[in-house]
Amino acid sequence: MTDGTSGTIRLHVNGVTHERHVDHRRTLLDALREDLGHTGPKKGCDRGQCGACTVLLDGRRVVSCLTLAVAAEGAAVTTVEALAGDGEPAPLQRAFVRFDGFQCGFCTPGQLCSAAGMLAEHAAGWPSAVTADLSPDAPPPPLDAAEVRERMSGNLCRCGAYPSIVRAILDTAAGEGVAE
Repeated sequence: MTDGTSGTIRLHVNGVTHERHVDHRRTLLDALREDLGHTGPKKGCDRGQCGACTVLLDGRRVVSCLTLAVAAEGAAVTTVEALAGDGEPAPLQRAFVRFDGFQCGFCTPGQLCSAAGMLAEHAAGWPSAVTADLSPDAPPPPLDAAEVRERMSGNLCRCGAYPSIVRAILDTAAGEGVAE
């Protein structure tokens, strides 16, 4: 018997479909970590302010602590575990290591997912709050440090690795492209 506050949903996480019975108030973060064992997304503030729980939902960045699991039903959820292909680090992950953009590592999964999402947004021509020309026929804005800092502003790093994170993202955008 059900009282209408729970139900069975299908979550497509990192290419694998999972069917689970969940409380409708359960967050995507709790479903990923506790129900499915994906420990990449971190529970930092649990208020959507730090970005440690950032995942991609159909390619768009979301903070999974504020996203209900039922809202992700039928969507493709990508966690940091899926950014690497065939066991090899993605270009973005290699750049984070090369430029020391990970420090303690707690925020790194959210930073990486957010960076992959923002690089895709930029490639699609989406403007940010610091984009100079917002006219509809404007070319995509150049990806510079100011653009990266603005686009990544929802992800906090307690270690202060921001300069290294920005360099890693810019290096990836300039050279190797977004994570495959």
